[in-house]
Amino acid sequence: MSGGYDEGYKSCPCFWGKKPGSLILELQKILPDLAGLSVLDIGCGEGKNAAFFGTNGSTVKAIDVSEIAISKARQVWGEVEHITWEVNDVRQTTIHSLCYDVVIAYGLLHCLTDEREIKEIVTKLKRATKIGGYNIVCTFNSRYQELDAHPGFHPCLMRHSFFVDLYDDWEILHESDSDLHEQHPHNNIAHTHSMTRLISRRKK
Repeated sequence: MSGGYDEGYKSCPCFWGKKPGSLILELQKILPDLAGLSVLDIGCGEGKNAAFFGTNGSTVKAIDVSEIAISKARQVWGEVEHITWEVNDVRQTTIHSLCYDVVIAYGLLHCLTDEREIKEIVTKLKRATKIGGYNIVCTFNSRYQELDAHPGFHPCLMRHSFFVDLYDDWEILHESDSDLHEQHPHNNIAHTHSMTRLISRRKK
């Protein structure tokens, strides 16, 4: 998990780009006014999602295991008033219960070690969410992966239904298993990932 995307972070001004993820924009359709929300972005990378919430008035805690990613986030976005950047590992991070309106795990879960660890982290993130709050999950799944563009990276790949079942006690507002076609700027290798995307709301 540690530094899994560091090669890309080192070689590009902004590896993931500056536009928020598609699920962030889907959530904004549900929550048009983001001002005043408390947001936890775990595995924030260079902070494109954190910056979107922060510049729209949310208070954001953005955490990534990569020191390079957090350094790049500060360079790219500057000191956004409502964002706290932190280098930490979600497995060791203390996250208090019922603190956040929105918890984001964008590209995090497939970087964990195994099924047990994914379940533990999702439980942790769910507990951190306020009643009526939201979890946003975007992760590789096991249906189809082209990993030539990621040498040395061995993601933990689970079925789409596995991730859906983790939220069977929540209200699932968006669920998809679709292909992401991308080309990273540091190596320009076109490749495809099957992606699970979920937006879920805590009911109780």
